Amino acid sequence: MKKLISALLCVSGFSFASMIGVDALGQEQIAGGSAAMAGRGFAGNAKTGDIEGVSVVNPARQAFDTKVVLNLNFLLDVTTVSRSSSSFTTSTISMPSMNLSFPMGDFGTIGVSLWQHYASSIREDIHNEEEKWNAEIEYQSSIYELVPTYAIRLPFLRMVSLGASAHFVMGSFTRSLTLGPDNSEISKDDAWATSNAMVSDYVKGDWEIKNHSAYYTFAAQYRGRMASYFFSITTPYTLSNELLYDFRFSALDTLAPTRYTREIKVPAMLATGVNYRFNKRHNVMVDVAWRAWDRDVENVAGSWGMAEITKTQNDFNISLGYQRDGSDVFYDAYWDRIAYRAGFWFKNWYVEDVSEIGGSIGAGLPLGRKGMMLDLAIQGGARLADGDRNWSEGFFGIRLGLVGVGNWGKTRGQ
Repeated sequence: MKKLISALLCVSGFSFASMIGVDALGQEQIAGGSAAMAGRGFAGNAKTGDIEGVSVVNPARQAFDTKVVLNLNFLLDVTTVSRSSSSFTTSTISMPSMNLSFPMGDFGTIGVSLWQHYASSIREDIHNEEEKWNAEIEYQSSIYELVPTYAIRLPFLRMVSLGASAHFVMGSFTRSLTLGPDNSEISKDDAWATSNAMVSDYVKGDWEIKNHSAYYTFAAQYRGRMASYFFSITTPYTLSNELLYDFRFSALDTLAPTRYTREIKVPAMLATGVNYRFNKRHNVMVDVAWRAWDRDVENVAGSWGMAEITKTQNDFNISLGYQRDGSDVFYDAYWDRIAYRAGFWFKNWYVEDVSEIGGSIGAGLPLGRKGMMLDLAIQGGARLADGDRNWSEGFFGIRLGLVGVGNWGKTRGQ
């Protein structure tokens, strides 16, 4: 099991390219980051169906699943980062989530999800031709969660389900800042006469939850004939990041490394959503999530007068989506069996004065008779930062999701 998780973490290790919050927690992945959810603006945690699978924000939803669902999600993201007169473009490929759910009839539904909650992935080389120096900046930080879930429909009130999940946190942080002279324009014969000292501030450490093995989400879902609703609460927790600071000169001489543990108190989150179905196959959905930050986030900081904290604000996300379900009759025309999606979202980041707005379109393409689906989503938007402390960003992404559906544990004909 450990080898499998390690392999999956390697696949998804190079992830988001946002410059915002890199010294704090990095970029937060919107809960429910599957390709299907992304295609409808990350809305639809209240929507039920045979191939919806695990929702990390609403574990109660999976109680209405009738088939085994395996969902793998991939993201190609291109981000243009700008501040004042500086700008650059980065591209990344990642697997932000995967999940598996297994219905057990009257005994409920169990599931598990591997989800990348926060991440930073930056590598940039900077050259100053006037002052003849260069710098190398690299951040690699990922906070993953292994999320086992359980949900069950109430025996005498079958339209209501209850669900719970535990979030086990894992991950690592690495930062390397290197300053040095630029000898690129000096001949090799004369380079001996110049200073070639490189100064590096190297920091690494692991992520875990302080004093607990996990934090938890509890949810309730109502599925009506035309509308479905959910409400969930996620408990607060404290992230612990034990860091080793290593200051190096020319990668040879190293000062005595120092250790420090920073702690980040993440507040409770409230989430709710509704899915309204009309004309049998048309769905309109709205999701809202809210978290009240009352403490600033301690940065990894270190040398060269870097900021010690990232100021926070209340973060919330509101998503509005639409989906026209595809026909489940295999002999219908293929275009009629496709699920069509569209949506948009607005997110207030946990970082003060930073907001995000985005939109998306998507489709669910059926593969064969057994219910397999290829989900495609195209998304784009902007992250807006007030003042000069943060970067403004434009982003464009393509998500692919492969959904496998089966009747494991049942004999043929059931």
